[in-house]
Amino acid sequence: MQIILMEKVINLGQLGDVVNVKNGYARNFLIPQGKAKRATPANMAEFEARRAEIEASEKAKLADCQARGEKLAGLTIQISQKAGVDGKLFGSVTPADIAAVLAEQGHAVEKSQVRIAGGHLKNVGDHPASIALHSDVTVDITVSVVGEN
Repeated sequence: MQIILMEKVINLGQLGDVVNVKNGYARNFLIPQGKAKRATPANMAEFEARRAEIEASEKAKLADCQARGEKLAGLTIQISQKAGVDGKLFGSVTPADIAAVLAEQGHAVEKSQVRIAGGHLKNVGDHPASIALHSDVTVDITVSVVGEN
């Protein structure tokens, strides 16, 4: 299926590109989330008419994400979890837990934006994590997991 990208999509293309993707990917993900529209002549004409407005909106969104990223860069957050004597956690620290702590500190981050290398955190200590605010803005933070008895 041919679609017009309404924003930059990683590993697919830039704003305004007309690309071919599988039908299910377009119908189930890209179109419902507003990331793309079908490449019909009417939609292409509408996109060209609104191109400047859409590009300005994307630039504003990118600038906002860069400003939020500067506040988050190098941040260390502390999460307290129950742990055994050997430092293993009862349970794990998930992206949802990290997003909740960041929200308490006043940073608007969704759990889908939190990336942890190697999956959930299951040990006490400092662990790196990254926050993907935008397709062009990724910020690294440190998650300090503290064990409690």
